[in-house]
Amino acid sequence: MQEIFKLLIGVAVLALGIPIGDFLKKLTLDEQRAGQKWFRILVAISLLVGFYGLIIQVDWILFTFFFIAIVTSRSLIPKKISKKKVGKKKK
Repeated sequence: MQEIFKLLIGVAVLALGIPIGDFLKKLTLDEQRAGQKWFRILVAISLLVGFYGLIIQVDWILFTFFFIAIVTSRSLIPKKISKKKVGKKKK
């Protein structure tokens, strides 16, 4: 039961990485253009080390590096283009 509770807390913290990553994305628009290559490298390294933490069953390594990968990967997602609603034609 305690392991399940720890796992749920870890998943909740990982889920918080999505809004945190979106917030940081808004704050660092100028760094995103210049650092695309470095963001991709950081995500790849974080995922590799996170899976290594999964294999050796060390939770803090797994969750720390997956959190870094989630937050950093949010900067790689292109900005959403909002579509303007086109007025409907009257018959």
